[in-house]
Amino acid sequence: MCHTLPDAFYPNRQNRNVHAMSALSAAPLSIVVPLYNEEENVGPLVERVHEALAEYGAPWELLLVDDGSSDRTVAEARGMREHFGTHVRPVPLTRNFGQTAAMQAGIDLARGEVIVTMDGDLQNDPVDIPRMVDRLLREDLDLVAGWRRDRKDNLWLRKVPSRLANRLIRRLTGVNLHDYGCSLKVFRGEVIKGVRLYGEMHRFIPAWLATQTAPSRIAEEVVTHHPRTAGTSKYGLSRTFRVLIDLISVYFFMRFSARPAHFFGLLGSGFGLLGGLGMAYLLVQKLLGHDIGDRPLLLVSILFILIAVQILTTGVLSEMLSRTYYESRDVRTYHLPARFDREGENDAFHMPRHAGSERGENREM
Repeated sequence: MCHTLPDAFYPNRQNRNVHAMSALSAAPLSIVVPLYNEEENVGPLVERVHEALAEYGAPWELLLVDDGSSDRTVAEARGMREHFGTHVRPVPLTRNFGQTAAMQAGIDLARGEVIVTMDGDLQNDPVDIPRMVDRLLREDLDLVAGWRRDRKDNLWLRKVPSRLANRLIRRLTGVNLHDYGCSLKVFRGEVIKGVRLYGEMHRFIPAWLATQTAPSRIAEEVVTHHPRTAGTSKYGLSRTFRVLIDLISVYFFMRFSARPAHFFGLLGSGFGLLGGLGMAYLLVQKLLGHDIGDRPLLLVSILFILIAVQILTTGVLSEMLSRTYYESRDVRTYHLPARFDREGENDAFHMPRHAGSERGENREM
């Protein structure tokens, strides 16, 4: 559904009829760009976005989310608003909350039916946006993720860790994308707004989205990637370890968020089985007349049994918390498509034949 949008949403309202002649599919669009100490890139970024969307056939806006920069990033963003118009929206956060929080802030404030996220370091190219939006609308997808096939980054510091992480993420989440780390993604707004991002989870948005929609509605598109020409990179090898920790959380929530007792039950049962087998072996040894009091296996078996009891108890408590969460907040364990056809919801039930005849007899009386 296309909502009526304020004039500020239209960068060139008087030219909308010309833009509508574009051959690509288009819908009201919001572009979200998290920024952190990118004063040298703000101006060129905004100019490139305007060049790429000069013939875009629908209204659009650009949200520049400053994540507590210590340089002139906010001032540059406000200058771009004065130069290009009020469709350029600076969003200054009070301090540095991290890229995920900045991205979430932009998504929350976005007004478009389609939402694009991209980095502010000019390595993503806005020229790919119209093509990705067209594919999203034409193929009725919920996400089109960018794939930096020809990535312009350091081989050992960026490419190799990224390839290993992508392979591991694909295996654990079941969402087959080549490049989870590419920030250039195009979402259907009504779907991405149903996903909440915490911590450093922006890398796993496709996996989170798979909890809301079918993996078949997620696709990827090869995009252009440029080397960084200004500013400094905010990433290093240290983020690889954070990705691994976050991946454990993603795997747990994707598989067990509505049934945590299954996860803890499986883990606890494993420890209980090992402890039980150890105790059974020691029992046999005791019956055969051997001394087992000084054997390390006795302490290990008792320890495993105690661990199993604690883990199983944690599973029961987690199950209770999960049920409380879903019931108290009226959160469902399933999701209907946002465009679900509710036609016939208020129609009458099909009545059996004898019920109709009884109504007829009552009218005759």
